[in-house]
Amino acid sequence: MQTRMFARSFFAAAFFVAGLASASAQQPGGAPPPVTVAKPLVRKIIDYDEFTGRFEPIDAVEIRSRVGGYLQSVDFEDGAYVNKGDLLFVIDRRPFKATLDQAEATLVSAQARLKFAQADLERAQSLSRSGNISDQLLDQRQQNFLTAKADIDGAEAAVRQARLDYEFTEIRAPISGRIGRKLVSVGNLVTANTTLLTTIVSRDPIYFYFDIDERSFLAYNKVFNLVADSMTKTRPVEVKIALTDEREPSHAGTLDFVDNRMDQATGTMRARAIVTNPDFKISPGLFGRVLFPGSPEYEAVLVPDEAIATDQDRRLVWAVADDGTVSPRIVRLGPKSDGYRVIRDGLKGDETIVVVGLQRVRPGGKVTPQMSTLPPKR
Repeated sequence: MQTRMFARSFFAAAFFVAGLASASAQQPGGAPPPVTVAKPLVRKIIDYDEFTGRFEPIDAVEIRSRVGGYLQSVDFEDGAYVNKGDLLFVIDRRPFKATLDQAEATLVSAQARLKFAQADLERAQSLSRSGNISDQLLDQRQQNFLTAKADIDGAEAAVRQARLDYEFTEIRAPISGRIGRKLVSVGNLVTANTTLLTTIVSRDPIYFYFDIDERSFLAYNKVFNLVADSMTKTRPVEVKIALTDEREPSHAGTLDFVDNRMDQATGTMRARAIVTNPDFKISPGLFGRVLFPGSPEYEAVLVPDEAIATDQDRRLVWAVADDGTVSPRIVRLGPKSDGYRVIRDGLKGDETIVVVGLQRVRPGGKVTPQMSTLPPKR
């Protein structure tokens, strides 16, 4: 019995409160609901399209020895930055020094034989003029001289080769860049032109490769003439690049290459931008997002996404008149720029629109506008 009485009291109180709320809502003369309004931003922008790509070094070298032998020393720290010409490895030089000494000795011997053959030929020529030597003997002395001269050429070539091999025992950096770890320890046998010792990659500047789909490439080519400009370098296209941990791009690049044909397998065109990397924060192999300019600079109307309402398949914003009356404006949306949505069509930019409080707006009704100013960026 007490439960029934409590339930009846509860429902009576609920109906009483609902009646008061209904009566207060229906009272005439109430102020229109407050909303926040603002003028759209109007400024010149460029539409950007986003593509994913990867950073690659401009120069990358695999270090191998040109001569074979046992590794004698490693003269760099793993991961250090090296300059062109820095000493990296040394192959045991003693066998090559012995070969060089032998080649130089052979050259000295050949020079002595040439000197003797030349003097012998001159004596034979002198005797030939007086008729005291046969023509056959003169020809033999001439042959000995020419043979000795050819031996000199061979000995000099052997010395050059031996000296070159001796120099190759010191392996130096062919480019400046960041070196990897040593892949061979001291004491191991190194095979000429085969054993990989380490790698070096350049860091500044650095390339960024990305693929453009066929439709976008055709549109860009009409605006920027990508193929011709990439060949003549007369009209560089500036791009913006963000790393995977960045929301906004922080690196600027310049398009400097477009491939010579469309990839038939993927239907994309490979493009490349060159990016400065003075602090070496970008490492080769990293992924990134490139913002490519998809249009020339133009004047656009920008509004926040919160000011855009949805009516089935249409998008609209609420315009507020001087007397507080609201009316819908059907708009066509574009991409985002600096946190705002580009309005392709439907607004001129001089309207006052509702930016906060869309749920309190009714078609043909009135609102109490509270004016605000949109910040330049969000």
